[in-house]
Amino acid sequence: MKILFLTDNFPPEVNAPASRTFEHCAAWVQAGAEVTVITCAPNFPEGKVFEGYKNRWYQEEEIAGIRVIRVWSYITANAGFVRRIADYLSFAFTATWASLWVEADVIVATSPQFFTAVGGSWASFWKRKPWIMEVRDLWPESIRAVNAMEDSKALDWLEKWELALYRSARRVVVVTDSFRENIAERGIPVTKISVVKNGVHLHQYQPVSKDAELLQTLGLEGKFVVGYIGTHGMAHQLDFILACAREAEENVHFLFVGGGAEKERLLQLKDDWNLTNVTMLPPVPKSEVKRYISVSDVALVPLKKSDTFKTVIPSKIFENAAMGKPILLGVEGESQAIIENYQAGVCFEPENKGDFLEKLTAMSKDEKLYQACQEGCTRLAQDFDREKLAGDMLAVIREVVKN
Repeated sequence: MKILFLTDNFPPEVNAPASRTFEHCAAWVQAGAEVTVITCAPNFPEGKVFEGYKNRWYQEEEIAGIRVIRVWSYITANAGFVRRIADYLSFAFTATWASLWVEADVIVATSPQFFTAVGGSWASFWKRKPWIMEVRDLWPESIRAVNAMEDSKALDWLEKWELALYRSARRVVVVTDSFRENIAERGIPVTKISVVKNGVHLHQYQPVSKDAELLQTLGLEGKFVVGYIGTHGMAHQLDFILACAREAEENVHFLFVGGGAEKERLLQLKDDWNLTNVTMLPPVPKSEVKRYISVSDVALVPLKKSDTFKTVIPSKIFENAAMGKPILLGVEGESQAIIENYQAGVCFEPENKGDFLEKLTAMSKDEKLYQACQEGCTRLAQDFDREKLAGDMLAVIREVVKN
């Protein structure tokens, strides 16, 4: 079976879409499939092409048995709605063009971003092959949630396009039960929608001792470290976390690693407020992420308070849980249910400073609570093994090809 996968993010980028796509595709190769990925030059989140790559019209490499085709796109930093749309649309066009020369039995296209799925539908039309839409974000609904764009007829039009994509896809694969309910309520047959949640590759993420060298380098010995590793975007409300840091207890230190549209503003806030208990670092390579998780005592997973985000399950939950790091979760809905069901951390109301500080204090001082959460993390990670989930999605792909 020949699978063509369109994605805007792929290693050496280290964000959640890149990790999920790579780990799934690598598992499919191991299962005997021929997998070709069409993506762009790695540049997320800074909008700068990674060292060793160029933004060319066409270039190829092989990663873990996966044929990777990188095409040109208009590259910009993750800031400015019009420029980002230009970035996304350019990739949709060049990815569709490149797909015409790739043999495939089925096409898979993942969102975000939305226009990658558009490219998948175009490739399906020209190649006369079925396509599967993987939905990792309800876009453009999430635009409204973070107020990235004023409510307008343009957003209404994009939502109509979104529904057209769901209808044209042979199958829709979503990452949460809430996404399936949302899409089904808007007229898409529930039998057409499969759920394959995010997870973690257990062979890559396991509990380890704190990296003593890194602790010393960062000056964090003896501190209770609250770690956040990931995108610093509008949805994550990290300015709220910095405001909480001003009132946190003396032994608590906040470690932020990553980049994104809000990073510069957050750095300015840190300086303006003279936050000596906050360390903010640039993104690190995927191979280094585990070192930074290791020095954290708890993993911070916040999102803006919004009904839209009640439907999401941030993937960083699973990697941190696999390494035995209890989750300090500021997300309501399905994510909260998972953390509470597994007792893998504590949950605070998003953007509620008093609740955040209370839960943080409990986690840092209650040893029995902390140990119970670590045990819950182990149970959670085992139930969300990425290899099993990759197999579940491969079964969906095979069913589409067969029918």
